[in-house]
Amino acid sequence: MKRELRSAFNSRQYMLSRDFEIYYYSDLHFHAVKGHAHDYYEFYLFLEGDVTMVIGGKKYPLHAGDMILIPPGVSHHALIPDSDIPYRRFIFWLSQDYVTSLMKLSPDYVYLMQQAASTQRYLYHFNGEQFNSVQNRVLKLLEETHSNRYGKSAAMSLDVNDLVLSINRIVYEKEHPDTAEDPDILQDVSMYIENHLEDALSLDSLAEQYYVSKYYISHLFTETYGISLHQYIMKKRLAACRNAILMGGQPSRVFYEYGIHDYSSFFRAFKKEYGMSPKDYQNVYLKDPQRSNHPSSHQKQENGV
Repeated sequence: MKRELRSAFNSRQYMLSRDFEIYYYSDLHFHAVKGHAHDYYEFYLFLEGDVTMVIGGKKYPLHAGDMILIPPGVSHHALIPDSDIPYRRFIFWLSQDYVTSLMKLSPDYVYLMQQAASTQRYLYHFNGEQFNSVQNRVLKLLEETHSNRYGKSAAMSLDVNDLVLSINRIVYEKEHPDTAEDPDILQDVSMYIENHLEDALSLDSLAEQYYVSKYYISHLFTETYGISLHQYIMKKRLAACRNAILMGGQPSRVFYEYGIHDYSSFFRAFKKEYGMSPKDYQNVYLKDPQRSNHPSSHQKQENGV
């Protein structure tokens, strides 16, 4: 059975795994760790809180969607006032040996690592679409690490590489806009849907938004994704609800936040998409009473910044 994706904080500042470790933390009245450095790369994706990160003596106030990359040997620590605001973040560690192995596969994997080493740039900000893309990959990897499925090791390796490459691609294309693909109507509509899941999206409203025929948009989605626009929107909404449930949201409420107004429709669609009801899904991933007895729960201790 799967373990809870949220980890209890531990002040360990060394890796137990040879290749990578990844954690999701959510804390109140957090006592920050003193200044430290480590011998691996740390990707820190900030979700919520009143936090200033100090890296190499320079202060970086953080905002939701910020990502920090801390290379080996760079001193850092967080400044966190006593606050009732939850301190939420993802922590992703990569060993130097694993980064070297990625470099051998392609230098595209290590663009950010090389940039941090040469320019001492550590802070990046993702917009809504970019943040959702990264968060979805982080949650996919977290879910896999807490699973006991066939092919787990192979799946984790693919997920790690996909996450690292995606982060590098997002930043590279943001810094080199002339190298990115020219935006087209499909990308524009897809991005709009991703950022407006709570709205009353329809074929008519999207056609009006982009001044194109609704039949043209319908054809694009069917030809590209093999499903109708309505099915595409529902899949995106269900994925957002799933992520919210994995982050501790209430299954009886989260669907309202993403444009689904009828619980029975949400229940049926979610069960069809993920093979179980929203509540059962949460019980499996977050509330299984046997999770602490699962062998994987003793393989690692949790930690982060």
